[in-house]
Amino acid sequence: MARPERAATTPSRGRTTTAPPRTAGGAAEDRAEGAVTAADLLAKVGTCAEISNGRYRTDENSPATVPVCGARGAVFWKADLDIDCDGQTTAHCNGQADPLYSPSTAYVQSDGQPLNAETLPYIVVPAASSRWSPGASGVRGGSVAAVVYQDRVQYAVVGDTGPSDLIGEASYATARGLGISSGPSDGGVPSGVTYIVFKDSEADPIEDHQAAVSTGERLARQFVTDN
Repeated sequence: MARPERAATTPSRGRTTTAPPRTAGGAAEDRAEGAVTAADLLAKVGTCAEISNGRYRTDENSPATVPVCGARGAVFWKADLDIDCDGQTTAHCNGQADPLYSPSTAYVQSDGQPLNAETLPYIVVPAASSRWSPGASGVRGGSVAAVVYQDRVQYAVVGDTGPSDLIGEASYATARGLGISSGPSDGGVPSGVTYIVFKDSEADPIEDHQAAVSTGERLARQFVTDN
């Protein structure tokens, strides 16, 4: 079931820092929420069959270099990660911490409230355009994604939409799960993040992260087998 979508979209956000170094305890092996590792997933996204009609910029002033790629059961792209702190007002996501803060998200919880960027791992997809329509690829609010950075896998949901010509953004909680600096004004990383969104998938309800993890792990295993 497709989630209701609000008209508001996330504005373009900048990013000025890189992720902090790994601690010694996690440097030796892949860390994921499930059994499918970062290496398993990255081995299947080495080549891109472009499905977007043109490419995306990662920031307003950057060149358009990022295509959306198709695969069996998923679409994916490789980009930066800017921090989305929109949705419910929390200790770290609010108008004082984030000058671009918006109290709404494109998709909402089962109770009608906006999502909570501080606690819920979610990603932002570009608004539909002639370049690419996420819905036509089976990507909608609540769709499940595996986000990969270095040795980490973070399962997330599609929770917000952004400008139709930009790509590469995820919630405060997604960044934190990947070991990336999560500050809304100075967090994120400039490259090296892979977003794999499973077609026609759904975490129900959208705010249930464990539903995203269980669905994501199952579909990630299938993705590795089928590609």
